[in-house]
Amino acid sequence: MSRPNFLVIVADDLGFSDIGAFGSEIKTPNIDRLAFDGGLRFTDFHAAAACSPTRSMLLSGTDNHIAGIGAMEENLQEFQKGKPGYEGYLNDRVAPLSEVLQDHGYKTYMSGKWHLGLSPDRWPVKRGFNRSYSLLPGAANHYGYEPQIEQGDNQPGILKSTPVFYIEDDKAIAPSDLGEGFYSTDRFGDKMIKYLQNHKENDGDKPFFAYLAFSAPHWPLQAPEADVDAYRGVYDHGPEHLRDQRLASLKKLGLVPEHAIPHPAVAPPTGRTMSQPWDTLTEDEKKTSSRTMEVFAGMVQRMDYQIGKVIEQLEKTGDLDNTLILFMSDNGAEGMLMEALPLITGDIFAHVAKYYDNSLDNIGRGNSYVWYGPHWANSSTAPSRLYKGFSSEGGIRVPFILRYPALTAQKSQDTNIEHSFATVMDIYPTLLDLAEAKHPGKTYKGHEVAPVRGQSWVPYLSSATNEIHSENAAVGWELFGRLAVRKGIWKATYIPAPYGPEKWELFDLKADPGELNDISENNKEKLAELLSDWQDYVAEVGVVGQAPEYGTLVLD
Repeated sequence: MSRPNFLVIVADDLGFSDIGAFGSEIKTPNIDRLAFDGGLRFTDFHAAAACSPTRSMLLSGTDNHIAGIGAMEENLQEFQKGKPGYEGYLNDRVAPLSEVLQDHGYKTYMSGKWHLGLSPDRWPVKRGFNRSYSLLPGAANHYGYEPQIEQGDNQPGILKSTPVFYIEDDKAIAPSDLGEGFYSTDRFGDKMIKYLQNHKENDGDKPFFAYLAFSAPHWPLQAPEADVDAYRGVYDHGPEHLRDQRLASLKKLGLVPEHAIPHPAVAPPTGRTMSQPWDTLTEDEKKTSSRTMEVFAGMVQRMDYQIGKVIEQLEKTGDLDNTLILFMSDNGAEGMLMEALPLITGDIFAHVAKYYDNSLDNIGRGNSYVWYGPHWANSSTAPSRLYKGFSSEGGIRVPFILRYPALTAQKSQDTNIEHSFATVMDIYPTLLDLAEAKHPGKTYKGHEVAPVRGQSWVPYLSSATNEIHSENAAVGWELFGRLAVRKGIWKATYIPAPYGPEKWELFDLKADPGELNDISENNKEKLAELLSDWQDYVAEVGVVGQAPEYGTLVLD
């Protein structure tokens, strides 16, 4: 068997049930095709709680605290600055997947959101990509509308303008030079198709690694009107209705157990419309809220359309079945309100009012700037607890589809569903395994590098082993001071107030996938076992914390 090509597709802030193959009403026929035409849907696949940490884990095969994104660069705390693993970019303690595959004869292409380093020495072209078209920061207007740049104005917190938004290879592209009709999803898809076409013409004898990282459906919620129009009125019954509808579909599809009870939405009391329960809103407020969800759906539909065009390109060249394609989200749905995000400083509402028009009929256009809040996100992550930014299941359990007929066809015919626990760190060793490549070991390009923490899926999918991760193997997560450790069906979490009780809790995920019932009081030995595992994790990956709940590693 020849070495396969790889196409890694990442959506940004997509919830567990936001695609058709995972129970959604949103039309995603092309993504669904990957699942049902020889592919597998993973129901227990986990990323990090936010975008850049997940991306660092994907490209390194190890924990984000080792790879340089122990904290998001936009929210690096004083006590974390200067510590190993908190550089705020993909560091030199890892051997990036793109570079290692290059070393083994692969041509490498990227199109989409980078978020792993803003300086030119950290751009994709310097981290192993032969061609790249990238959005460098964590977010930007999807239509390239950045009026504050011309005004020389400052944006609040994470919205603050970076010197460069978009690049192609080593050349910066000003927002004003993006071209008429620019829309991020379309541009990312079209660029990838161009790279694949050129690859076939010039390097057709070599395999490729293609990384297609959309910035949709990340805020600001913006989409072409035709895509939004497809969902007019669909969400007029509110987020709880949608949650129940989605959950029923998930159960019918066999993606969550029948006994699953959804965790209620957790919303901070900001007084803003998006934090309020549906039945407390006025009719006008309901129209605004449902419109934001319509736009979100339009963004997902448009992304699916572009994915379909990329698949069509692979079919034209006869490469589809020899290309391992995976589709995933980088974290759970974004339920945080902008004014409550730990990354935001300043008055976000004053900024939006100054530059944008959020009137009802304008929501979703390039000069609007909206987000949809915790209640709609809760619909997307149900039955799980919370959403992006949290170490609970709603923040880290994401939809995942793997299609490579040579490896997935048999299991796909059996059930089409894979319930084994897996993590984003597993992608790296799996792809190296199939590429007949090896991690370089202890050093790479003159730097000491960390070993891979993920596990290859090849032995499991080829039936050589019975599990991907041993039930006795512990996996940890930490971001924004929100902590978790999991071993088999057991999971311990520490969620600070006001979103959690600010103490360690214990859950049996098999009996309670919604993390509703803390059973730590009656299972003190199991909790103690997991907290010992947590302390091992802290020491192994170098988590830097300031409070006792972090365990043995407490730094000033």
